[in-house]
Amino acid sequence: MQPNTLLDAILDEAGISHAGLAAHVNQAGRARGLALRYEHTAVARWLKGQRPRGQVPDLICEVLAGRLHRPVTLDDIGLGVPGEPSTPHATSLSGFVERATALWRCDEQQRPHILGAPAVTGTPAVMPVWEWENPPEDVDVSRGGRHRVTPADLEMLRAARTHYEQMYRKAGGIATRTRIVGFLNAEAAPLLRGSYTDATGRQLHRATGGLVAIAGICAYDSDAHGLAQRYFHQALRLAKASGDRGLGAYVIALLVNQALFMREYRQAVAFAEAALRAAGKHITPALASDLYAMQAKAYAHLGDGTSALSCIRRAEQAAERIRRGYEPDETGYVQPGLVNVQVAEALLSLGELVAAGEHAAAAVDNPAHDRGRVHRLAMLSTIELRRGNADKAVATAVQMAEQARGMESQRLRDRLRAVREHLVRSGCAGTAEAAELIDGALRVPL
Repeated sequence: MQPNTLLDAILDEAGISHAGLAAHVNQAGRARGLALRYEHTAVARWLKGQRPRGQVPDLICEVLAGRLHRPVTLDDIGLGVPGEPSTPHATSLSGFVERATALWRCDEQQRPHILGAPAVTGTPAVMPVWEWENPPEDVDVSRGGRHRVTPADLEMLRAARTHYEQMYRKAGGIATRTRIVGFLNAEAAPLLRGSYTDATGRQLHRATGGLVAIAGICAYDSDAHGLAQRYFHQALRLAKASGDRGLGAYVIALLVNQALFMREYRQAVAFAEAALRAAGKHITPALASDLYAMQAKAYAHLGDGTSALSCIRRAEQAAERIRRGYEPDETGYVQPGLVNVQVAEALLSLGELVAAGEHAAAAVDNPAHDRGRVHRLAMLSTIELRRGNADKAVATAVQMAEQARGMESQRLRDRLRAVREHLVRSGCAGTAEAAELIDGALRVPL
């Protein structure tokens, strides 16, 4: 079940509580001869994605229409019947915008059923990727709204994406997420509902897609995986509206990374293939190298060494073609050494410890942003320990723990815990000091 963000947002707009809605629905039911006894707990279940029975969805529309003094449809409250034709608004780009902004609003208000929603699997996870890859395209994304979107507005969105990406790299996703979600609600939502031509609209959807992708990264880094996935799916829809295939492929790379974390290895391979296939010539060497490297990791986990090594070769070939200054802002995360650390992880899964160690050492020797450096040091420490080089492993782990200071990130904490566990389990001399340092870092609550 996916949380019903549209119902949540419209209740908020109508200024009606859960108990209030239940009471009004019971009252409206009595007028139709129905003996309903709903309480606030039922409304909470509807918001979590449970569908009310019988005539109740129509009664909810009736209650809210009376409160808001305008017609309210089943699609407006997220209860359009599955399998039946929706109103044009529900399937249109404007309908998507309403659903997307409803999610941002619920996230900013920290609604528990949004923050704790699990990630979807199977068909619901695959469909947004399939829809991005296949027709129909958006023929015209222009919109008539109250305020005209200007080039200065677009520049503000692009600057904000860079700002929040840098904040995420330095401080982590937990600290950054509330800021970027607040920005989406205050600045991006009114612009999407504004007035713009098709050409301006494509730039607007592209700039917003880049921002929404960062919001997804921050949610992923906060362990809110269902929410992260919904942001990535939104960013993919915005990329489609922009007509920028490269942006869509970048968003799919984020979904591939999440699939790897969730151990959905076959899905990771399939998504990466979809990005490489559909983006075609629009995919840059940096993004291609990352997608191939992540595919290699997935194949390695599946025990397919031949396919993993083939993807490693492709990743390295693509990395050699990277030219700084010719890449979009989004692929700036593919810094020198990133492919090395991805390849090291794949080789480690295949048991190729010597080659994995060489790649991990090369990754650490390259400059990286703060967050990337923690991951590289963690990988090198793990490999050195597996190779029996306890002193090197401990020294690297100490560097890693010091580098992670000041970052609020569940993913980095996972890395720290994993390295600490490996150190303690090894029982080698000097590991106690590094373990104590990591404990100190973990003691500070997020």
